[in-house]
Amino acid sequence: MYKFALLGCGRISKNHIEALAKLKEEGKAEIVACCDLVREKADTVASQTGCVPYYDYASMLNDGKFDIVSICTPSGLHPDHVTMAAHAGKHVLSEKPAGTSLKSVDAAIEACDKAHVYYLVVKQNRFNKTIQLLRKALEANRFGQIYMITSNVFWTRPQEYYDQAKWRGTWDFDGGCLSNQAAHYVDMVQWMGGAVEKVSAFSSTLARRIEAEDTIVVNIKFRSGALGSINVTTLTYPKNLEGSITILGEKGTVRIGGVAMNKIETWQFSDNDPMDKAINDVNTKPKSVYGSGHLDYYGHVMDVLDGKAYPIVTGREARKTVEIIEAAYERY
Repeated sequence: MYKFALLGCGRISKNHIEALAKLKEEGKAEIVACCDLVREKADTVASQTGCVPYYDYASMLNDGKFDIVSICTPSGLHPDHVTMAAHAGKHVLSEKPAGTSLKSVDAAIEACDKAHVYYLVVKQNRFNKTIQLLRKALEANRFGQIYMITSNVFWTRPQEYYDQAKWRGTWDFDGGCLSNQAAHYVDMVQWMGGAVEKVSAFSSTLARRIEAEDTIVVNIKFRSGALGSINVTTLTYPKNLEGSITILGEKGTVRIGGVAMNKIETWQFSDNDPMDKAINDVNTKPKSVYGSGHLDYYGHVMDVLDGKAYPIVTGREARKTVEIIEAAYERY
């Protein structure tokens, strides 16, 4: 049974706790330590899971009675926390994005390479059943030449959300809606479209009192010649509306919508294939915009640690998302 430590007991940690609780039932993994600067948060997780609470990350690493650290801290702190874990000889599972700058992410990659530990980044939407089917169609070349890939993230985050933590919406620790809310969608567009050649963007901070943007449009040119766009806002009224990806190709068109790429809305190809029978079976109704892929992602992590699978999203793979975000922010 693999032993996990949880760093950061805030909003997203719930998904990690739930996934690890399920894996504990299956005898595969458990949380043995948690850490948060806010003692009440760490104590709450400890009472829920039976793990040992810490209030200082270095102290938790020094105790060292675990195999891997799940990092759920503010985005700008991810690389430093990854590096500290690597120096302690621990594998690392970091929430998205890998960081807020390429320089810091590259330093974390180098640290994990030197320590010979895994550096994994959570991209749970890659495990959505809808996305898995889309990827299967893409790898079977059913689209032919790809013409365009678009993604919309039309969510809402009230001012109260940003006011709950001083780091939210700041350039150093969070970034804006592209870096935070849309990081998974940047990853998805890149994963489907391949190498990116050019990025341009326009952004605005229209209604939220934050340093970074609350609304942005990003245009992408892929090395293949295909074009892409990512449109993001946290100002959607009155609630989360859409988290989607659309691929337009020579021989196929697919749109996956819902609030978290959880529903196939268009699936049309010039040929027929047995996979087409699955389009109604893969739709899901996730409890939140985070989707329902954390458990499947943790299952993948178990396979990686067991040597049964090659890691799908390493630090180097996650770096591609940060590269696009950084390029978008440089160009407005």
